[in-house]
Amino acid sequence: MKKPVVALVGRPNVGKSTLFNRIVGKKISIIEDIPGITRDRIYGSASFLNYQFHLIDTGGIDDSDEPFNDVIKMQAELAIDEADIVLFVVDGKEGLSTNDFVVRDMLLKSGKDVIVVINKSDTKQYKQNMYDFYELGFEHYFPVSGEQNSGIYDLLEVITKDFHKYEEEEIESSVVKFSIIGRPNVGKSSLVNALLNEERVLVSDFAGTTRDAIDTPFTYYGQEFVVIDTAGMRKKGKIYETIERYSLLRALKAIDRSDVCVVIINAEEGIIEHDKHIAGYAVEAGKAIVLVVNKWDT
Repeated sequence: MKKPVVALVGRPNVGKSTLFNRIVGKKISIIEDIPGITRDRIYGSASFLNYQFHLIDTGGIDDSDEPFNDVIKMQAELAIDEADIVLFVVDGKEGLSTNDFVVRDMLLKSGKDVIVVINKSDTKQYKQNMYDFYELGFEHYFPVSGEQNSGIYDLLEVITKDFHKYEEEEIESSVVKFSIIGRPNVGKSSLVNALLNEERVLVSDFAGTTRDAIDTPFTYYGQEFVVIDTAGMRKKGKIYETIERYSLLRALKAIDRSDVCVVIINAEEGIIEHDKHIAGYAVEAGKAIVLVVNKWDT
């Protein structure tokens, strides 16, 4: 039975990734007080009282001319299209903004079931802003705090009320997980998109486009798989930003939770010392390894 899909959407920095991690029960999405950390669709498996569903975290939808905004919006639209229920996350502390109405218009056009989730409702400002959110024109509103874990249980009760409840033996999974690892800009995300036959992951010619480890479930000849695209693993001496350190940790955790690691080598440059270090992480973790030489036609 196909599991239902729930998508988190909203403008930047309203706490979507905090809620995602809270509901999934793991720190999968990177959290930082900088708008635009999440760029691609990030999938997680969620369980609540034996109700099982897929949860999708998306990048913040912003109407400005910032780099990648069009692609982030496209990824969010794909998540909305895939979802059975959309959680429209707004910021109870800051109140409504013009970008909230941009998201609202997208959701009204989609015709999907929408629940407005008012995050940061534990703040004093929320009491001043709470009635403004009804201007969005939706039927269901839930105040929560992802940071404090308040209101989440009640929200999950509403989300899952029409979902299939699995028996314990059904929950046992035979999913095979494989991670795509390598240094920056060797074509990891392009390979994932080719495998899935869709623009699943944001791709550009700039090294470091993928920041998070991105899980995508799929089925091939009846076997369930999860492919995990990871951020490019830089040499430790070249990791300057906090976000890049988080990205490396996510990549290492992706290796740890994989059954197989697919190591990507750039044919233009051949095998360099850092490729050996990256493969070494998988060897040390005791994982099966598949070596893929990309850009062979160049």
